[in-house]
Amino acid sequence: MPALDQLEPAAVWRHFSTLLNTPRPSKHEGPLRDAIRSWAETRALATHVDAAGNLIIRKPATHGMEDRPGVVLQGHLDMVCQKNHATEHDFHRDPIRAELQDGWLVAPNTTLGADNGIGVALALALLESSDVPHPPLEVLLTVDEEAGMGGALGLEPGLLQGSLMINIDTEEWGEFYLGCAGGIDVNVSFTYAFEALPEGFACYEIEVGGLRGGHSGVDIHLERGNAIKLLVRLLRGLEGRFGKDVRLVELDGGSARNALAREARARIALPIAQAERVASRVEDFDLLVRGELAGVDDGVSVRFGPENGLAQQAIDATDQQRILAALHAAPHGVRRMSQHVAGVVETSNNLGVVKIADGRGFANLMVRSLLDSGVQALAAEIESLFVLAGAAVQTEGGYPGWAPNPDSDLLKLFQKVYQHEFTTGPAAVKVIHAGLECGILKSKYPDLDIISFGPDIRGAHAPGERVNIESVAKCWKLLTAVVAAIPARP
Repeated sequence: MPALDQLEPAAVWRHFSTLLNTPRPSKHEGPLRDAIRSWAETRALATHVDAAGNLIIRKPATHGMEDRPGVVLQGHLDMVCQKNHATEHDFHRDPIRAELQDGWLVAPNTTLGADNGIGVALALALLESSDVPHPPLEVLLTVDEEAGMGGALGLEPGLLQGSLMINIDTEEWGEFYLGCAGGIDVNVSFTYAFEALPEGFACYEIEVGGLRGGHSGVDIHLERGNAIKLLVRLLRGLEGRFGKDVRLVELDGGSARNALAREARARIALPIAQAERVASRVEDFDLLVRGELAGVDDGVSVRFGPENGLAQQAIDATDQQRILAALHAAPHGVRRMSQHVAGVVETSNNLGVVKIADGRGFANLMVRSLLDSGVQALAAEIESLFVLAGAAVQTEGGYPGWAPNPDSDLLKLFQKVYQHEFTTGPAAVKVIHAGLECGILKSKYPDLDIISFGPDIRGAHAPGERVNIESVAKCWKLLTAVVAAIPARP
């Protein structure tokens, strides 16, 4: 992108431009991985693609650094693919359109992929550099992180040679991360019967939109609206007020397991004579949620309108009641704050995706916790709820948390270099509620000393995602200074 040509460090932004122009949804990272591998091999760098599809690139130590412990730079190739409803964009084909705005690089109508594209670009720029002293380097670029951490889970023990790992996948400059939450997906599936409707029923649509959304780990504590929960709440209210005159035909909400649901739509059937009264109730609900979410999600809107044609059938009334009741009762948001790490969420759940159509329904709920027991307990509660509603429930993609090591030698080195390079006090040391691959990698390589850091990224997992340009330059300065300062083995 021409807009990136003026930015420094040039190598970092050049690599990020490649990522913007190469589609990389989860499970479809192959073209990007192959392009990076080809780039590395033209520079005589050793590469390896493992059975899970992860790419490892190795660069020997610079002269005089051969006796230093090896460093693994780690990030993931895939990105969360979210766009505004009215935006025409195919994440499997189209490049990301970004623009400069007041010191930030922004994708106005889609996700940007700075999570984790900037981390990947920083690692590739270090591989490319010829003037940065460094120990033996390995760059581990995983696949499928955003859709279940499949790449990290599939990484074989014994492939990595380094003993120090720098994960470049967090979103607050000036903070070093030493721990993260583990998680699991709870997938719910169910079937339902249809019921013929009396004459005089017509189809209408209710849409909840305008919400900010965001990262289901990083932003879960901000109390932003969840479009699915709001829509189900409204439908339950209409069901209670109008009984069998409000009939659900289809429901579609959310689009990513690890993103807060920004939009949800339902097709309903009503007697034409009831349409005006239902419209009035929807308007009342719109005003209600605008008040509830004022200052948090000011753009929220709830709309009601007719569709063409009469309705012939809808979900069986009994099935409709059990489905909506279960979704209404399903937990979403913070369950418990940590009692050991101040200000950090311990356990949460995100109701991220619901699709009900053609006799089948599906819901995904993503549970996170700093405690593995917290993950299992909340997942079991959710399973119990939906089993009572007659659904089939399967948990999958479980991954461990990353337990902090406050005595980390790598942390001490990061703090020393950070204070020297930026003439400031120590960086904040944090534990993040989002899932990082560090916990999985630590379970496979127990002796790894790991630190995670990154630039300022706002709105990850939502359209309008942005990255602060100055903070990327600071990350480059810190990264190059740290690898140059790795001490010899004792």
